[in-house]
Amino acid sequence: MRNSLTTHGWAPVVACLATLVPYVLLGWILPKERLFAIATYVVVLGAYLGWSYYVVERRPAYRQWVSPSLLGLALGLCTISVVALEWVPLSAIALVHLGALTVIFCYWLIPFTALYQAVTTRDEFEDVSEYPSITVLVPAYNEEGYVGRTVAALLGAAYPDGKKEIIVIDDGSTDGTYEEACRYESDTVTVVSKENGGKYSALNYGLLFAESEIIITVDADSVVETDALREIVVPFVADPMVGAVASNVRIFNRDSFVANCQVLEYVFGINIFRRTFDQFSAVSVVPGCLGAYRRDVLDEVNAYDPHTLTEDFDTTLKVLRQGYKVRFSEAVVYTEAPDTWRDLYKQRLRWYRGNLMTVRKHLFDEVQPRNRYLNRIHLPFALLMMVISPIAGIIILGSIGYMAVTGGLVTVLLLAAVYTTLIALLNAFAISIEGESYWYLMYAPLSVVGYKQFHDLVMLKSLVDIVRGTELGWTNASRVDQRDPAEPRPERQSD
Repeated sequence: MRNSLTTHGWAPVVACLATLVPYVLLGWILPKERLFAIATYVVVLGAYLGWSYYVVERRPAYRQWVSPSLLGLALGLCTISVVALEWVPLSAIALVHLGALTVIFCYWLIPFTALYQAVTTRDEFEDVSEYPSITVLVPAYNEEGYVGRTVAALLGAAYPDGKKEIIVIDDGSTDGTYEEACRYESDTVTVVSKENGGKYSALNYGLLFAESEIIITVDADSVVETDALREIVVPFVADPMVGAVASNVRIFNRDSFVANCQVLEYVFGINIFRRTFDQFSAVSVVPGCLGAYRRDVLDEVNAYDPHTLTEDFDTTLKVLRQGYKVRFSEAVVYTEAPDTWRDLYKQRLRWYRGNLMTVRKHLFDEVQPRNRYLNRIHLPFALLMMVISPIAGIIILGSIGYMAVTGGLVTVLLLAAVYTTLIALLNAFAISIEGESYWYLMYAPLSVVGYKQFHDLVMLKSLVDIVRGTELGWTNASRVDQRDPAEPRPERQSD
């Protein structure tokens, strides 16, 4: 694993400290009573996180004393208190604003936690004396023009001779995927074909042929870096309680406005959050584009479940439920992102529907004695981000518009400027950690207005679909290299 501080100098430290500036400005702008109310919530949330960590890591016998219901009770008492003390008026909009500001103030934990994770990460794969055997599963459906590139990258990835096998599972493709994959067949590469049954079915079928200690999954449109396979197995060697390992996902098609918006989203909204959860050894999603599992752990959780659209999220939660650790690694994989709004909508509709289905599935499952953070942190956080956050975002946007036309324009502009600055600095920190170009900061304001609301609306539609029981299917984004040459393409954005 690479040490990000060594690689990028002191830029991450400077960027991390710079994120404190907007909080100072918020302290100057907000009324004293509002700050007291926010501090009350922050202290309660901080105490809950600290107590959860202490109990899970040091006093497992007391785990029954840490639950989301206790947190909900504490937050409810806080709400009654701040309203009774007249720190916040008794109105839905005021309480939503208070909740949003509390979340913003809690964001300061993210850069410092992620920085610590990056600083303490080092080149561990050089210390590994014996690598485990690995089987790389590549499920593919209509991936002509992509699957060959994926297999070639896997063949070129460094790993001890005789300990790597690659199995490509053609899931009933109707194009030349199978023939393209067969061109790479060898002692290392096996290609199998089956009737179309979905990604989960292809992965489960591939497991029938796998004989290795570690199972690695790679999407057929993804390309791994040379050291990725060695990087991703290190946590397994270091700790027998590690059941799964996530990768560092990056976007390789950066030639459109929509794709470039996602570069920033992946850098901060995905990878930095994974670094943060890695401090708890509890990363919540092992991505399908590159993820790894112990074979015996996969067997223990019955591998991949058909009752979800996001098998990677579901399988990760099943591993966490059994008490295993899930780590983040510096194994880098490049994947193709949707480059049009239509394709992005289709991809995220599937993601969000699948994520909501998965949360619903696990929310009411019986809590296992070995369960570490799943019910205490992951599921409450998922509900916050998937349900509460988009609803609150729409309410806040509407109330801001109302304030702007009823005399509160100056305050609105000040708060908007401070929040936008905070988001820009958080993204600058993420870029410094991940080694991306600072040029992408030009997209940061869209994380406040525009791009964020797009995702909020897609999430809300997904929520409505789940509640109404709408028939859900796999909504595919089109592949860039498989489009008709006559089809208009997005305009290229210069770096």
